[in-house]
Amino acid sequence: MAARPALVTPPSLTPLDILIGDYLASCRARGLSRGTIEHAYSFSLKEIFAPWCAANEITDVSELTQRVLDRFTSHLYESGGRTGAPLSRHTSHTYIRHVRQFLNWAEKEGEETTSAKPQLPSLPRRVLDVLTRQEIDQLEGAAPTERDKLIVRILADGGLRVGELCSLRVEDITRHDRGALLKVRGKGDKERLVPVRPELARRIERFAKYRPADATGDRLFVSIRRGRGGTYDPLTTSGVGQLLRSLAYRAGLTKRVHPHLLRHSFATEALRRGMNPIQLAQILGHSGLRMIESVYSHLNTTDAYDAMMRMLASD
Repeated sequence: MAARPALVTPPSLTPLDILIGDYLASCRARGLSRGTIEHAYSFSLKEIFAPWCAANEITDVSELTQRVLDRFTSHLYESGGRTGAPLSRHTSHTYIRHVRQFLNWAEKEGEETTSAKPQLPSLPRRVLDVLTRQEIDQLEGAAPTERDKLIVRILADGGLRVGELCSLRVEDITRHDRGALLKVRGKGDKERLVPVRPELARRIERFAKYRPADATGDRLFVSIRRGRGGTYDPLTTSGVGQLLRSLAYRAGLTKRVHPHLLRHSFATEALRRGMNPIQLAQILGHSGLRMIESVYSHLNTTDAYDAMMRMLASD
């Protein structure tokens, strides 16, 4: 009779590990999206911060003095990558920011902490590239199908995130007294209504009407080839990224085109044309103006002058 395999006893959790788990549970309870929790907070704390603490025999949040946290920050700069390679300031900034948020939460929860916080590195201000309206027209013109053209136009004229685009359903285009609206499901399953030009609304309605009958589910955009089950599966975010790279090549664009670039381009154009930043934040699905402020870095002196002249001309 074969011997039964020995049971593997899982490593015991430290008080710090348990507290990190409680913090992530709090994030879920607040309604943060699963992707944000898993790919941002959970990764930074469980895959980066907790292993470093374990290696340095730090088991409780009260042991995180300023000197200890400074050593953690230095570790990120020097050998914080999974391969032991140094991390960039931007990547380190992300991990450190998540640790700071965790420690702030622990302090508010009444945990015995040292009130120390890891120091955030100063970051050079990035000026993100954007596409002009002409380049967006070129991108749409290079699209071989109406599905691909609509993907470009909805991203460019609505400022949707790529995940929001892929989640669109057939019935999400609705009519309003003053026009058409697109129901969008954003982060944390929060819904918002995005205004759509009448011409684009008609195109979406016409496209939805002739959607493949054997498409899986009720998603608006599906793949152009049948899946293993013989049906058309919903379009994925990676599929949209690949599509845009292909269209950029066909259109002869030298910029690196990706879904979020169209979102930034939309926001930049909206601000250049004088849209209220608060209204823009609502359309984009942001609860604050942090992203809007980063978009302002694209705008030059001429843009500021033109905006000022439009305002004065209204007097």
